[in-house]
Amino acid sequence: MSVHYSGYVNIIGKPNVGKSTLMNAFLGEKMAIITHKPQTTRHRILGILNEEDYQIVFSDTPGLIEDPHYKMQNAMNKAAFSIFEDADVVLFVTEPHMTYDGEEKVLHKLKEAKVPKFLLINKVDTSDPETIKSLIEEWKEAIDFDEVHVISALNKLGTDNIIECIKKKLPEGPVYFPKDQLSDKSERFFITEIIREKILLHYKQEIPYSVEVLIESFKETTKNGAPFSYIRANIIAMRQSQKHILIGKNGSSIKRLGIEARKDIEKFLDQRVHLELYVKIKEKWRDDDQSLKRYGYLQ
Repeated sequence: MSVHYSGYVNIIGKPNVGKSTLMNAFLGEKMAIITHKPQTTRHRILGILNEEDYQIVFSDTPGLIEDPHYKMQNAMNKAAFSIFEDADVVLFVTEPHMTYDGEEKVLHKLKEAKVPKFLLINKVDTSDPETIKSLIEEWKEAIDFDEVHVISALNKLGTDNIIECIKKKLPEGPVYFPKDQLSDKSERFFITEIIREKILLHYKQEIPYSVEVLIESFKETTKNGAPFSYIRANIIAMRQSQKHILIGKNGSSIKRLGIEARKDIEKFLDQRVHLELYVKIKEKWRDDDQSLKRYGYLQ
């Protein structure tokens, strides 16, 4: 009987160091939001890499927020720190221009971790060899990493080698998820992420961080003999002024948002979609327990 290896490989790091880009590079799928803006990932997302003899369950977590201002950010931090509870391997992602003062909670957790831990210096193409060499030495003095990898997740430079190294660290284990499953999240979740990504790309300042997306209805049917879905989604804003900005003059902004989101949703579902977007007001939802439960931040 052949041996099967499996384990949870959890990705940790500050906001905007490229954790989601890295997981997408590993999986070859767009599993999580990728934008230039920090704090884009709000939930812990599992991405599953399957081969006949192994299963790697990658976990992309929200970036650690040192000074959370409301309950939603506290919940995001809890999701981020949960990676130390079930990790078989920890990937700590940083980049050449990222600064730490040595007092961050995550560094203490890393030092205490009893599982293999990899240092991944991402965005190597934004720096020079001497800076990278010096950075590696500084991190080696601070934390006893099992391995160090210098990568560019965006260009998939060095990512294949990481997979091979992870496989060597995996324990013998069961198949945690069906071999044809790519994530623990539902289609509805990824549809909300697509819509939220477009909001992050097209609206400035506080708008992207003040809104949430909720699928109100998702009806699958056929049209002209082909699969077709009707999707209605609510964008939850906190103030009337935000609603006006989201909708735009004569509905121009939300129309553009809907067109771009629909195109990506159709690619994701591999079928035609009719998408309707509405803006609703929910004041202070980021500090409201009931709302946070409904949006998946609290159990």
